[in-house]
Amino acid sequence: ENLQGSSFPYKYGSLPAFVLHQPPIPQEEAKQFPKQISFTQQSSAASRSAMATKIYIVYYSTWGHVATLAEEIKKGADSVPGVEVTVWRVPETLPEEVLGKMHAAPGREDHPVITARQLAEADGVLFGFPTRFGMMAAQMKAFFDSTGGLWQEGALAGKPAGVFFATGTQGGGQETTALTAVTQLTHHGMLFVPVGYTHGAGMFAMDEVKGGSPYGAGTFAGADGSRTPTDAELALAEHQGKYFAGIAKKLKAVV
Repeated sequence: ENLQGSSFPYKYGSLPAFVLHQPPIPQEEAKQFPKQISFTQQSSAASRSAMATKIYIVYYSTWGHVATLAEEIKKGADSVPGVEVTVWRVPETLPEEVLGKMHAAPGREDHPVITARQLAEADGVLFGFPTRFGMMAAQMKAFFDSTGGLWQEGALAGKPAGVFFATGTQGGGQETTALTAVTQLTHHGMLFVPVGYTHGAGMFAMDEVKGGSPYGAGTFAGADGSRTPTDAELALAEHQGKYFAGIAKKLKAVV
């Protein structure tokens, strides 16, 4: 049947529920109604496409290695037109006295501390963290533990997410740290976007020790934290930022 016995040309199921539950539409008004719907949809699409895609890079860093990767990832993401990138750090959970004994790097003041609620503002999020026994550091886990309200609302569902990381040694968790982090994204319904092997031949090179994997960019800090990210590791980080931003931008355009 046509809608509510009128001569309106649409069938049941072809319109949103809010239209199907409206009172009968007079025939003379119904002639104009399809045009009104089309105009509204086109206007909404135009408004969405005009808005920048917001990428949040959210990290925890003890000695500065992950912070360095975060800046390189931002550089790559910034190269994608129509993308707005912000770097954040999660709250520290250790007291200053303990951090001093660990010789931890001071938190970067140009990277503000994020709250869980602010995650919902992003169109896509890249999470960075050092490893602790093959899993993310407690500071980042504590931050994820504070997102229960967002989980209850489904506020992060459908948003793309990626990871990057630092480990002390080659056997320290360049893959397991990322793999175990995916559980956090899964429970939120986020879409994990690994970098894969999209960086090309450099990912197959065996001529130097380097961090990173198909899961995301990575670096080695060394057992004492003295090693700094290499050019190859920084290049992968920059690529991940560009690649992820491109994916997030495409998703925003169609959702």
